[in-house]
Amino acid sequence: MSVTYNRLAVTDHPEDNRIRSIALDHGERNNVLDERMMLELYAAIEDADRDTDVDGILLGTTGDTFCAGADLEELREHDIEAGNRFLTGYFETMDLLRETGKPAVAAVEGNCVAGGNELVNACDLIVAGESARFGQPEVLVGSTAAGGALQLLPLIVGEKRAREILLTGELLDAVEAERIGLINRVVDDGAAETEAVALLRQILDRNSPQAYRVMKSVMKTWTNFAMLHSEMARDLTARVWASEEFQERANAFLDGETSESRSFGGVRPNEP
Repeated sequence: MSVTYNRLAVTDHPEDNRIRSIALDHGERNNVLDERMMLELYAAIEDADRDTDVDGILLGTTGDTFCAGADLEELREHDIEAGNRFLTGYFETMDLLRETGKPAVAAVEGNCVAGGNELVNACDLIVAGESARFGQPEVLVGSTAAGGALQLLPLIVGEKRAREILLTGELLDAVEAERIGLINRVVDDGAAETEAVALLRQILDRNSPQAYRVMKSVMKTWTNFAMLHSEMARDLTARVWASEEFQERANAFLDGETSESRSFGGVRPNEP
């Protein structure tokens, strides 16, 4: 796939040309995951996977925010079909990161939330600066976190902690994220990329590529089980995005206003 990168900075890393650096580069929009960003991410990861001169993938950012999640301005314009198409590309990108036999390490500085948190959790390892924050605040704006967080967080941090992260929408600092196993290492602010590159070089210099690829493929069995009904999650989420309640909350968030409270409904039939 031939793509001109407008949302990414894609280069061979200056310290080691075996490492392909893929940096989110749309800082004026907090590196939101819009349709263009997803197209470019898939193309960049696929190219790194196919390139025989590339041994490892570094996922990072050029801005102060790693990723603020999906682009609400774009999502509120989606009908159900457009939502389905966006989520299909989204799932394919995440799956490619989990599937590639090449080590993929994320270097996180700043906020890494919603779709951004799902994106880095598709990588093998995550290194973060101490001021980084992680979480899934979708429930606050009327979205679902069904792009992978609902499915994978219980595997990563355990069910009860996953429920707290997902159902409250509260963010975690990097130290807490490391403590519960959401990320791998915390370093000084500004040092995440240096540590991530060192980790990648250690893997590339010492590890068996064949064994690494096989081990990663076998571990993917668990994420495959978790993502088994991704088409259902896609269709349901596309319908949520097209709903009045999502439009109301997305508009309030973008306008800097507080959403009006609504009643929580049950699932049992009403009494006759």
